[in-house]
Amino acid sequence: MSSTRLLHVVIAADPPSRLDKALARDVPEEAALSRTRLSRMIADGQIRRRGVVLESPKTSVVEGDEIELEIIEAEESDIVAQNIPLDVVFEDNDLIVINKPAGMVVHPAPGSPDGTLVNALLAHCGNTLSGIGGEKRPGIVHRLDKDTSGLIVSAKTDRAHHGLAEQFEKHSINRHYRAVVYGVPDAADPRLRGQRGISFETGNILKVTTQLGRHKADRQKQAVMFSGGRHAVTRCRVVDAFGNPAVAALVDCWLETGRTHQIRVHLTHAGHALIGDPVYGGHRKLAKKSFPVSAMEAAARFPRQALHAATLGFEHPATGEWIEFSAELPDDMQRLVDALGQAQSTTKT
Repeated sequence: MSSTRLLHVVIAADPPSRLDKALARDVPEEAALSRTRLSRMIADGQIRRRGVVLESPKTSVVEGDEIELEIIEAEESDIVAQNIPLDVVFEDNDLIVINKPAGMVVHPAPGSPDGTLVNALLAHCGNTLSGIGGEKRPGIVHRLDKDTSGLIVSAKTDRAHHGLAEQFEKHSINRHYRAVVYGVPDAADPRLRGQRGISFETGNILKVTTQLGRHKADRQKQAVMFSGGRHAVTRCRVVDAFGNPAVAALVDCWLETGRTHQIRVHLTHAGHALIGDPVYGGHRKLAKKSFPVSAMEAAARFPRQALHAATLGFEHPATGEWIEFSAELPDDMQRLVDALGQAQSTTKT
């Protein structure tokens, strides 16, 4: 059975008129109770004034009101903690940033009940998890596909979870990905002129603007659409071009929105599918005239979408400080880039 504790809060001078806003301001910071959590506590009857349960977040409060909060201590998660090695880039009392390897699923799901990042974080973080929504678990606020490598942040407290989720919702997070693609995105490419959803910005930056939604025939896939779905914007620039002539590229992609499979779907829509992508890449091959056999074999054998979350920056939800992290290409992608570089174009951006 869950244990509880009582927290007494006195409403300070000039309070917001609403209970939820006043509590969000006056609850001690060390309690780590976000406004979302406080609203849930109000709905669950855990907040009282003079013994009377306050049932609405809109309840009026005044200076000097003594509010009693019944805090249910975070319960242990029913997800199994597993001692799986993690590449920890940063960690403090509020959050942890991991450089996730390709092949690791982020969250347990049917078909992947364990061996996930969440299982590993439960073991790694242990008692430093103060609780997300009343349960001792890491707060995953964004995800990477199983076969995408790179940086991912997880909250260790309710306060951090709320603060990070708010930044992701506002699209204020700085996220850059590196991808190896077929073709070289170029504003001079006549194929892209007038293609719906495709434009170029100053600096030869490819911009893809569409709606994204579930594919009609395959519910596991996402598809570009121009009515319905969810608004999605991806930008991309060439870092290096490969081949002689150039027919592949290492690109830097950044997100204005964060939708499922967004980069993979958008670059495929632009005719620049990711090398190794088993879902959206089709059966494309590199042109024989542009590469030596070793480079073509490296691309043909690449076992996953060549996509890596290389940069992650955000405002720390507790300190307000802007923090940013980077992760070098993993070994498999670096070997692919090196192989393609054997016939590298002299053109670089």
